[in-house]
Amino acid sequence: MKADSAAAQIVGAGDSGRGFSATLKSYFYWTYKRGSFHYDVMVTLILLFIFVTPHFWNFGDRPSTEPGPLYPIVVNSDGGRDVIITVDATDVIAPAGATDSQVKRALRRAIEPVTGDDVFVERWMTVRTANGRLAWKVWAHK
Repeated sequence: MKADSAAAQIVGAGDSGRGFSATLKSYFYWTYKRGSFHYDVMVTLILLFIFVTPHFWNFGDRPSTEPGPLYPIVVNSDGGRDVIITVDATDVIAPAGATDSQVKRALRRAIEPVTGDDVFVERWMTVRTANGRLAWKVWAHK
């Protein structure tokens, strides 16, 4: 009889490792009832992850250092995938006598806040707005 109880004690001593892995497994599968100690521990760990992680992890979401446009950008559709964008001339930084590729890059930078990064500038021309200001009219598509 004493040998059986000694064997039971030895088997019981080995259960602590299995109990820990079973606890971890139950945490992974979320098997605890609401309001229990382990449920509260899991919720606390999740909330800590949500609120503490942004302080230690750089997500790269910083405000842009580039100044925004001074005048409104007008976007019209031409009926297809293309758009016609009117940008005030003061919002386009292109040197006088610039080449077509330099003008295209400057126009693309000026319209990116509205269209996003993946826009292709097809053609452009200078126009006067309703209030008499000089502006660029840009035909672009994604």
